[in-house]
Amino acid sequence: MDTYDTLEIGVANKIATITLNRPDVRNAFNETAIADLTMAFDEVSQDADVRAIVLAANGPAFCAGADLNWMKKMAGYSHEENEADALRLADMLRTIYFSPKPVVAKVQGDCYAGGMGLVAACDIVVAADGVNFCLSEVKLGLIPATISPYVIKAMGDQASRRYFLTAERFDAREAKRLGMAHEVVPAEELDATVAGIARALVNNSPNAVREAKKLVRDIAGLPIDDVLLADTAGRIAAIRASAEGREGVASFLEKRKPAWLE
Repeated sequence: MDTYDTLEIGVANKIATITLNRPDVRNAFNETAIADLTMAFDEVSQDADVRAIVLAANGPAFCAGADLNWMKKMAGYSHEENEADALRLADMLRTIYFSPKPVVAKVQGDCYAGGMGLVAACDIVVAADGVNFCLSEVKLGLIPATISPYVIKAMGDQASRRYFLTAERFDAREAKRLGMAHEVVPAEELDATVAGIARALVNNSPNAVREAKKLVRDIAGLPIDDVLLADTAGRIAAIRASAEGREGVASFLEKRKPAWLE
């Protein structure tokens, strides 16, 4: 694995852990952090030995959004420079969202602004009880534009409308109720809970996990019509005939472990 200025990366038992490592600035984004995250997710997504990715953070906060020094610099940018800068953040979020590997966010501390975009781009979100979330952009005269596709997918239109407009803080249990988090656990149980989910992901067929992730992304929101029925029928037919599909069924019938667990 490559080394990065703003991240720590480790791989063990087919699980890659990418850890935000700027605790002195509450893991806020700057140009380097955005570039590092984009390259790191691209790297682990292409690693055949990695079957799941955990996004974690060091320090008391998960991510506070944009770094203040970076924001000061952006204040002097032209429209074109600001647009190019925002596109780099958008590309980072897209890289996470479209990773073929399942991504689990381990949210150990407060998550604000762009940090919520990071979390929303992940597939599974586990937060420690007591963590706070906030879409704080309008307090600064800004809007959560770049992160909005992912946050709205996670929270829905109604909740996004409220919290985009008010910039109110809400806690982890409210985040779970809204759909931003899947599980909320005591802080001391966070590591074990995330490890258990990651192990479950690794135990499943890598090809099926990849195709199931794509299935949700492709099908969500589509009308149930003949086109959709043909699409989904084609997908199950293809995966039944795939090597892992055949192996999974055969191992079940023969009461043995499938080859991907050996």
